[in-house]
Amino acid sequence: MLSVHRNALLCLAALTSLLSLLGCSERSQRFRTLAQALPANAQGQPQVLAAYQGWFGKQNHLQVGYSSQDPVMLQQQIDKAKNLGIAGFVVNWYGEASRFEDHSYAVLQQLASQNNFHTALLYDESDDPTRATEDAIRELQYAYDHYIGPNAPARSAYLTYQGRPMIFVFPKSGKTDWKQVRDALSNWESPPLLLYKDVNTRQLNNFDGFYAWVHPGSAGWQPDGSDWGRQYLDNFYAKMSSQYADKVAVGAAWPGFNDSRASWSQNRYMNARCGKTFEDSLRLFRRYFNDAHPLPFLMIDTWNDYEEGTAIEKGTGQC
Repeated sequence: MLSVHRNALLCLAALTSLLSLLGCSERSQRFRTLAQALPANAQGQPQVLAAYQGWFGKQNHLQVGYSSQDPVMLQQQIDKAKNLGIAGFVVNWYGEASRFEDHSYAVLQQLASQNNFHTALLYDESDDPTRATEDAIRELQYAYDHYIGPNAPARSAYLTYQGRPMIFVFPKSGKTDWKQVRDALSNWESPPLLLYKDVNTRQLNNFDGFYAWVHPGSAGWQPDGSDWGRQYLDNFYAKMSSQYADKVAVGAAWPGFNDSRASWSQNRYMNARCGKTFEDSLRLFRRYFNDAHPLPFLMIDTWNDYEEGTAIEKGTGQC
């Protein structure tokens, strides 16, 4: 009996050790992956951001168990992100008219200002081609007055680079006259740095930089999810490190993709590969940037988009 008991204890100890090595805790896996790929205080490391959705709790979106307007939940999210080495959230924002998301952002930025954390706007371009330019000017001026400018109550939290606020733009209609928008924003105390999704040669003169987003290679989305986006990221980094080195580059990492739960689903899928997709996409920028020519920012896509299966908030999908 003693022998059987001893063997059982040995087996339990071995199993516990194995689970520890495998990282059975999702939270531990996130810490380990980020820490290994982006060690704290290492020279030449990009500042880590995470794309953030502020629409949860709204009836036309997936119910995930919390409201994006709940200050207690937002505080917990900020704490979790900071513990992972994330410096700020880049928040999907649709302008003043989308009151739920606008209020969510206001609460988040206020809390960020109290916690040495940052926020920035990811402005979704108007999908009305007849009003896109007018809408962008009006909505970004509203953002300046309430979130970015000298009279904004939580201005200290807004993300800047070399003293200028950063505004990310997510294209929709493609009909915005961004030169006209830039001219309208030039009278700001510090004119913003505008960043466009993907490298777009037609927008070179209108934007100060480009950011990468979840995307497969040139062959497109594969039914088995096997294309995790390496070719796309290689192409983005190659261009931003050489041809467009004068522009601000924001790299990207993602845990996979699956929009089957989204009301706008196109049945797009990218296999998480037991966490390998996140690990590989985190490290790829090193092939193109170094201490002498560092990547300024890397954005995790995303913190909490459960509808498109890119959330890392609760883990990165181990096997």
